[in-house]
Amino acid sequence: MPKAGSGVKLDGQGQPLWLCLELTYRCPLQCPWCSNPVDFADYSDELTTEEWKRVLREGRELGALQLGFTGGEPLIRKDLEELVDYANGLGYYTNLITSGMGLTEERLLDLKKAGLKQIQLSIQSCDSNVTNELVGTDAHDKKLAVAKLIKKHDFPMVLNVPVVRQNVDLVPGILKMAEELKVEFLEFANVQYYNWALLNRKELIPTKEQLDRAEAAVNETRARVGDDMTIYFVIPDYYDGKPKACMNGWGNIHLTVAPDGSGLPCQECRVLKDVEYNSVRDHSLAWIWHESPAFNLYRGQDWMKEPCKTCDEKEQDFGGCRCQSYLLTGDATNTDPACSRSPFHNLVEETVKEANAPNRIYQPLVMRRANRSENTAVSG
Repeated sequence: MPKAGSGVKLDGQGQPLWLCLELTYRCPLQCPWCSNPVDFADYSDELTTEEWKRVLREGRELGALQLGFTGGEPLIRKDLEELVDYANGLGYYTNLITSGMGLTEERLLDLKKAGLKQIQLSIQSCDSNVTNELVGTDAHDKKLAVAKLIKKHDFPMVLNVPVVRQNVDLVPGILKMAEELKVEFLEFANVQYYNWALLNRKELIPTKEQLDRAEAAVNETRARVGDDMTIYFVIPDYYDGKPKACMNGWGNIHLTVAPDGSGLPCQECRVLKDVEYNSVRDHSLAWIWHESPAFNLYRGQDWMKEPCKTCDEKEQDFGGCRCQSYLLTGDATNTDPACSRSPFHNLVEETVKEANAPNRIYQPLVMRRANRSENTAVSG
């Protein structure tokens, strides 16, 4: 099974390979692991259609080819089809990363006409009750209907399943569902603990036994279906002892533009509260990528402390995740606590120990809400 700190090393040779446009933080779902900032409601001044088009032009001038439209839920933007069409004309390979909520057959056909190349659809389980409880609304049947529409109109589809304690035991059923849908790519994305997921970490993290059973089911299905479906299942770095090669290095291949125009090295890095991110409203995308202090902050290896500085794996894992280091230790230059060599690894070990404790009492999940005082509880 692939490890969190392994994989093919990608080098953008100084240019972004992947441009991610977070068109909006608005979303009809209330997922308790949402990657959007906990204070997402404070970023409501979204870029206009023409501003996004300028970002797309400047991204191609930088050399970006892979493009992801995401959010929040990008389908909330009424100009999505126009932006897909514009991006297609510039030569991007366009991906839509969506919950599927609001994707009608008419819109799907319009997106295909505009040149959309691929769709990544999220689904939370094979059980409607589990899905609906986890996302806080009646969504499961709508998601399945969208999946069938995507296949009907011959889009390559990635089915993305966020893995948490509440759904990991359903992996065998999800595998069967994916086979029935004839999905080309199935990704079991073990949730990473930032933003809303960090708020709920103690309740979301699966046990080692759950993960072992899920992995066994994945391996059995891989052996049986062969090349008919590609299945990804990467163990959470909390259990692996190796940090993930976060974004293949800070400011190396990935550039995110947030709804308010902030240029970000990754979608989670707003958690670094002492870092200022420049906006495309004030600077060109090229300046943000090449010159901005934020993108140069953790590029390369000069920022590294021991044990990263002399580690023989620093070219593969880049010291792990700066955001996770900051959130767990208060210092983004510390070695990622997920690494077994980190002097802060005990912080992860304690969390894992608690997750695996017999008879532990689970608390209600904090659901994503613009006003957290309005959050409803979902039992663990």
